[in-house]
Amino acid sequence: MIRGCGVARPNPWEVDDELWAVIERLLPKVERRSPHPGRKRHPDRLVFQGILFVLHTGIAWEHLPQELGFGSGMTCWRRLAEWTDAGVWPRLHEVLLAKLRSANALDFSRAAVDGPHPRVKGGAKTGRSPVDRGRTGSKHHLITDATGIPLATSLTGGNRNDVTQLIPLLQAVPPVRGKRGRPRRRPDVVLGDRGYDHDKYRRLVWHLGVKPQIARRGTEHGSGLGTQRWVVKRTFAHLHWFRRLRIRWEIRDDIHEAFLTLGCALICWRRLRSVLSGAVG
Repeated sequence: MIRGCGVARPNPWEVDDELWAVIERLLPKVERRSPHPGRKRHPDRLVFQGILFVLHTGIAWEHLPQELGFGSGMTCWRRLAEWTDAGVWPRLHEVLLAKLRSANALDFSRAAVDGPHPRVKGGAKTGRSPVDRGRTGSKHHLITDATGIPLATSLTGGNRNDVTQLIPLLQAVPPVRGKRGRPRRRPDVVLGDRGYDHDKYRRLVWHLGVKPQIARRGTEHGSGLGTQRWVVKRTFAHLHWFRRLRIRWEIRDDIHEAFLTLGCALICWRRLRSVLSGAVG
């Protein structure tokens, strides 16, 4: 309950009908075998809520409480892997970006990039970080629009320099529909801190039709980029509010990337609901 108003606040892993209507259309259809159907599959909606429970709380799969009705942790993990292989999460993110653009809530006038480290317990796409006392880790790389809406994300080893992911991030932005005409894919400008300062990559950014605004090494602070780049820092804070993303427990990098993309999609959904509720109000 929210103190002072007596209004029940829904748990963040509870999926409302509107979001489920979007997700359900993207899930692969699984037909039951006719001769020997076996036990009926646990409902997709409950399993998805179990996945969200793990994403929000960071709990181990085997500790997923059975009394919640989401199925076993192994059932949720297998369904997550199945939907990941089917490409559900990138499509969900792309659909929500299109809805945001349709609502005039997506600003491609500029984009911001960044790449902090989460702690990691092992697996692929890890490396010894040169800026974290040589600890093994992974990096989350993120590009957002001018307002902080996540456009694309990637996972690399902690030993990878941020600048090497600048072009892959720009290329990973999906073609965003939602308006008449050609889909929008590239921002007009991309903002980066000194970690992205390299003339070779500036030329590559220009080649993509994007103007680079990147702070120079060796210059005094006060470039003014921080007044615009703070949105990507805020979005990273929102992403790492999902406890499963603070520490990488997954050995399989594709499962961790699935959580990362799903987190971006949920941030888009919250922004969309905020925009639509403001428009209605």
